[in-house]
Amino acid sequence: MFHLAGSKWFLQINLYLISSYDALQEGLDSWGQSYPDTPSRLSPYANSTPDSHVRAVTVAGIGFFTDSYDIFAINLITNILGMVFWQGPPIPGSRMGGNHGVLPTEINSAIKAATSGGAVVGMLLFGWLADRLGRRKMYGVELGIIVLATLAQSLSAPSVAVTMTGLLIFWRVIMGIGIGGDYPLSAVITSEFAPTRWRGAMMAAVFSMQGAGQFACAIVALITTVAFKNSFLNTTSDWASCHEDCQLAGDRAWRIIVGFGAVPAVFALYYRITIPETPRYTFDIEHDIEKADADIKAYCNNQKEGIVDPVIQQKIKQNLGSKLSVPPASWQDAVAYFSQWKNFKVIFATCASWFFLDFAFYGITLNNSTVLSAIGFSNGTTIYDTLLNSAIGNLVLICAGSIPGYWISVAMIDTIGRKTIQVMGFFILTIIFCIIGFAYYSLSRGALLALYILAQLFFNFGPNTTTFIIPGECFPTRYRSTGHGISAASGKIGAIISQVIAQPLFTKGALPHCTGADCSPWLNHLMQIFALFMLCGTLVSFLRNLPAKARHRPINGLGRALSNKDPGSVETTPSAVDDQPASAGTEVRI
Repeated sequence: MFHLAGSKWFLQINLYLISSYDALQEGLDSWGQSYPDTPSRLSPYANSTPDSHVRAVTVAGIGFFTDSYDIFAINLITNILGMVFWQGPPIPGSRMGGNHGVLPTEINSAIKAATSGGAVVGMLLFGWLADRLGRRKMYGVELGIIVLATLAQSLSAPSVAVTMTGLLIFWRVIMGIGIGGDYPLSAVITSEFAPTRWRGAMMAAVFSMQGAGQFACAIVALITTVAFKNSFLNTTSDWASCHEDCQLAGDRAWRIIVGFGAVPAVFALYYRITIPETPRYTFDIEHDIEKADADIKAYCNNQKEGIVDPVIQQKIKQNLGSKLSVPPASWQDAVAYFSQWKNFKVIFATCASWFFLDFAFYGITLNNSTVLSAIGFSNGTTIYDTLLNSAIGNLVLICAGSIPGYWISVAMIDTIGRKTIQVMGFFILTIIFCIIGFAYYSLSRGALLALYILAQLFFNFGPNTTTFIIPGECFPTRYRSTGHGISAASGKIGAIISQVIAQPLFTKGALPHCTGADCSPWLNHLMQIFALFMLCGTLVSFLRNLPAKARHRPINGLGRALSNKDPGSVETTPSAVDDQPASAGTEVRI
């Protein structure tokens, strides 16, 4: 007890003597070196280990793996859904007719957009709840929703009263709500648990699991296709040639592909519900430095929650609370904070850049099979050949473009910075889509595939990664999850609009019973539209300087809370914005 009391007494003396926050950090660092057995109570990761960082990335990353798998699985099963549930000729005036084994365009668009529609709700709802109730209380709830909706989706069957279209859309909306909640929670929890020097890399590593999810989905589709090879072989390349055994195999195949997405999420549930609250939230929002310190130690020791002395805890909260000028989160404070142009343009920039990105990213990625078919890399003489080539083509895109892009970002994000990666990515994507769009008929199949792979590379070594990371760093703690949720929801609105217009534009002017490139005569014009959106993303990235590197403080609000500084005299950085009430005119450096 004397050791504990002495530590706090020494700490408070230093806090009052050191006027600037940077000097304070130097003092704490030197004090930690002088007293290695007594880590600074205000340096959250003084006793953290690489294992704890790996665990944080793994727990959050498995959720993102599942999110990605479930989102992009639809790209690989739309053809199968068509030949299973829309076989036969249309019946005028009836909902029970087919479409010659092809998923109708409007239903294709609706099923693909359903997940993004649910994600918008989940991002806004869970983003707000995580700031209101705490990160830990929400973490695991959204993953449970994903598991439930994924299994229900894979077990759905149509009836006279309920069509397969209605069931798929309903469960994909529910699944989207869970996926949407995972975006702000995974980003913010990783950001608030990560040490400053590794924050960008850790958040990028979590996001890179999106590529792993896409890879796993393509592998499962490939294995499933080969497993049902005999049933798919006795057909032609026409989807209408799939009957009886082929339809039964297809019905089993799409359920296996979708249902497998729930498997990794089940293993992650336990670790998510046992993770402690982030120390940054505990200190900044709950003003409980004792609990924050205990939770850090518990997390580093793989324990569920830190144990504190309630008497000491209450005394410190009372003493510290009176010195903190951090305003509580409220609608009035939020309006006052974001109504200032210097703060509003931050959230506007994160929302707009994510919107422009997802318009093109989901417009292409959810239609990979269509694009591959258009450039001649997923066609075949039988349905088996077509499904096999589609799975292999997706694997090529993922392995050659997507996954390298994610991991280059992990390696470079804390070196060359967020702004450089985002601007570079948007600009290069603008050039790539211009080349594809305006020189489409002059390019060979190999050149088109190479450009498409490059596009996947610079999506992920570019704005697809940075738009996820930046909102998790640039908002004050009290609005960090909400701000990330709003930014991510803006992106999914772009994805919804893209799906609504992309599928009809892909097939605009296509003739019945077409094959290959003849089914996507408007593909070049769609690429020109994507180029315009990438150019807009480039310009928006210059609206406000994006952080080159993470500059979060270990604990927000500490500098002025205990040093008698005037609120207006403290210069803030992204993680120190909680030091300022909205009325104080905090400058957010993003």
